[in-house]
Amino acid sequence: MAANPLHSLHMHATTPQHYCRKRTAASGSSFYYSFLFLPPVRRDAMMALYAFCREVDDVVDEYQEREQAQQLLDEWRSEVTRIFDDEAQTLVGQALMPVVKQFQLPQEYFLELIDGMQMDLDQTRYASFKELSLYCYRVASVVGLMTVEIFGYSNKATLRYAHDLGMAMQLTNILRDVKEDVQRGRIYLPQDEMQRFGVTVEDLQAQELSDNLRALFRLQAQRARSYYDKAMQQLPPEDRYSQRSGLIMAAVYRKVLDAIEQQDFPVLKRRLSLSPLHKLWIAWHTARRERRRRQKLQAA
Repeated sequence: MAANPLHSLHMHATTPQHYCRKRTAASGSSFYYSFLFLPPVRRDAMMALYAFCREVDDVVDEYQEREQAQQLLDEWRSEVTRIFDDEAQTLVGQALMPVVKQFQLPQEYFLELIDGMQMDLDQTRYASFKELSLYCYRVASVVGLMTVEIFGYSNKATLRYAHDLGMAMQLTNILRDVKEDVQRGRIYLPQDEMQRFGVTVEDLQAQELSDNLRALFRLQAQRARSYYDKAMQQLPPEDRYSQRSGLIMAAVYRKVLDAIEQQDFPVLKRRLSLSPLHKLWIAWHTARRERRRRQKLQAA
């Protein structure tokens, strides 16, 4: 029997939960700071989910050989089946086995996420925003839909909030990461919008900000903002406190979007990010605000 190609990825960790915690902390992601404000069971569940997302995302970013990347994605699809059959072979899968049961996470969401990574292998251009929105749904909105199950909610409108917040955050990522994506040969800016503003692939590669590029980037930023606004309008007051980790993520990402706009879209030169201290401050401030909001709601 051939060796499982996923096994070598996890050789130096101790327990499944320990591996997922280390994976999340080492990523330096904004998500890590939002998880700190969760109760331990939900925090461990989110770290397991986040570690899964990182594992499948790294397949398409770190493996240059398409055949090897395809093999690993296929193996992760098999691992998803094993997770739901209580037979996971990887540490991430083993950490997820109790999580998918406890929080009733749908198997199709995990497969949909892998389908999003498959799009990165198969597709490097998107003709329109409609086409791009399927990619955003798969790699971000389905993750949002899983996170709200872990955080807990009482109103189904919270699912619409999760979908739109996922879209907003992925659109922020796309704008922030234009430079490194272009270097990888991937362009997530809709082709019809590039044509409308007279922007070519060569313009993106040249890294010189023109009025046309600025107008194209401004449109992407406005679209992201519209999704943030729509998401917040759809979050019911009674679910805000349980969703505070999502609100922390939204606050961090919106601050990155603010910085991109305030600095006049320097995304072709560098990737803008916030310092760990700044992220921690946003997380603390947002959690504190939501606690006060809940206290007022309970007192009313």
